Amino acid sequence: MVNYCKGCFEKQRKIDQLLEENQRLKAKLRYQDRREKEGFFGSCTPSSKLPFKVNSREENRNHKGGARLGHPGHGRRSHSEETADELIPIEIGDICPECGGPLKLKEIRNRTVIESEPLKPKKILYRLPHKQCSLCHRVFRAKVPSVLPKSLYGNQITAQMVVMHYFHGIPMGRICEMTGIQLGSLVDIFHRLSGYFAPALELLKEQYRLSPVKHADETGWRIDGQNGYAWLFCTSETSLFSFQNTRSASVPRSIFGKEKLPGVLVVDRYNAYNKTPVQIQYCYAHLLRDVKKLEKEFPDNQEITSFVSTLAPLLVQAMHLRSQPLTDEQYYQQTKQIQQEIMEVNKRAAHHLAIRATQDIFNTNENRLYHWVQDRRVPPDNNQAERDLRPTVIARKVSFGTSSDAGSKTRSVLMSVLHTLNKRRGKQSLESVFKNLLDELAKNPKVQIASLLPKPEAIPP
Repeated sequence: MVNYCKGCFEKQRKIDQLLEENQRLKAKLRYQDRREKEGFFGSCTPSSKLPFKVNSREENRNHKGGARLGHPGHGRRSHSEETADELIPIEIGDICPECGGPLKLKEIRNRTVIESEPLKPKKILYRLPHKQCSLCHRVFRAKVPSVLPKSLYGNQITAQMVVMHYFHGIPMGRICEMTGIQLGSLVDIFHRLSGYFAPALELLKEQYRLSPVKHADETGWRIDGQNGYAWLFCTSETSLFSFQNTRSASVPRSIFGKEKLPGVLVVDRYNAYNKTPVQIQYCYAHLLRDVKKLEKEFPDNQEITSFVSTLAPLLVQAMHLRSQPLTDEQYYQQTKQIQQEIMEVNKRAAHHLAIRATQDIFNTNENRLYHWVQDRRVPPDNNQAERDLRPTVIARKVSFGTSSDAGSKTRSVLMSVLHTLNKRRGKQSLESVFKNLLDELAKNPKVQIASLLPKPEAIPP
């Protein structure tokens, strides 16, 4: 037994107190440093909310122009007489402006220029003859082409405005300034089109259910001044938007139904998707972010550093494997090897509680983590939904959401149709494809609009 004098005891107590304070201040300083670099939400902070952006790499900073390193270039391409939309000859006269002598033709050079016409509404007055049969006395009236019944605005400008607002995210106020159309008229046009295209959502929903690979995600969206959510259910050829005031499981339940569905649904680990009647694949990008967060929270712990340095590269390798030029045999061989290594890392004994919590995620959800190993079509990440939802996130920054439930319904319908058409339009422009649908509606307002939509190639007829 060691006896300390009173002075030594006070010194040891003071040392312990200072050590504890030092650890507390170091932890607080690490938290402040992370918040300055990563923003309020840590690793989950959107790129637009980062306090500052990371500087570009030295090789990219010194790159003067052209394609990025390792990427094919896309230089300026000239047009020929066959590919040009308009051929305009230019004359310079026959007399030399310097000495007055005659000019003779030396050669003709072509210069390619890309130009556009200003977006300006054109007022058209149609003269519609009404003719009557002299025998049966029936009256026949001419119809205006490319104009919906009782509509003041033609299908071309209507298609332009719909694509500008619901696809490109241009606010209604800017569209009104560009076209001279009043805001109330613009809103009425959008609501009316929503009524025409609403029946097509059932077909899109059925095609989404039958797809072998499905994605889903959600983000915040204001509705009538209240917090709401923009839900997206998409595939490589279909997009279904649903703007709701709830984030509950009732929304995905309305999309997936109750019957068992084929294919795999790729999502993050949000619990609302777990009860859907389809196999689930968790996103590795979200898991990788959680794994890397451990090293930031415990930078001085050697066990965590070793765990992260082993597991993180395996997750990255899994996400990049689909883009590699591999045969199916090579792909499936490597996927099984990666799966085995991931499972081994997460079954090793660990002392740190944070490592155990991460291992529990992998060990208790094995049935939702390795569908990409058996089917090459299934990606181990949810990048498809993240990319498709990004334009909505950008539109949220300038439009501040929708002002009514009716506006949310209209946005759900028109965005679903437009984004689906954009994935299936081929080489045509989205505006022309949508105008063609409006022209068919103008010919026959009772036509089943779902039958006019291009069919997805991934789903058998």
